[in-house]
Amino acid sequence: MSTRGSTSGVVYVHSSPSAVCPHVEWAISGTLGARAELRWTAQPAAPGQLRTECAWTGEAGTAGKLVAALRAWPMLRFEVTEDPSPGVDGERFCYVPGMGLWRARTSANGDIVVTEDQLRALAASSRGGETFAHRVEELLGAAWDDALEPFRRAGDGVPVTWLHRVG
Repeated sequence: MSTRGSTSGVVYVHSSPSAVCPHVEWAISGTLGARAELRWTAQPAAPGQLRTECAWTGEAGTAGKLVAALRAWPMLRFEVTEDPSPGVDGERFCYVPGMGLWRARTSANGDIVVTEDQLRALAASSRGGETFAHRVEELLGAAWDDALEPFRRAGDGVPVTWLHRVG
């Protein structure tokens, strides 16, 4: 595999019904071109649901492809990250049933990046401090973080599977 344009990231499936787990593995495998043999564990934040996570390496843009594949099952809760690579910003995607998909660019240390144009539009459309603060929270994905945090904590200490995209 060439390292040109190569990056890495993590797929966190925070909750999935057991019947959907094989489909999730196939979707990840198909996207990465490598067999995903994920370790599924119980998700205490959602009894009867399972969780897994896997680190991946592949070309820039792979996170978006993984998200597109996982969105086929709207009952999943998941996050996909992609680290920045030369000339390409990192990304973070969060999906929560009933809320949909949130996406942002990320910096080298994982912080959410808010652009000049986003800030200008925010300043121009906000009529007061409370509205401005609320819209900043929207840009930062606060509602998705709040919804996913109980599921993230339930996964602390779980082993991570490593997958590499076949070039």
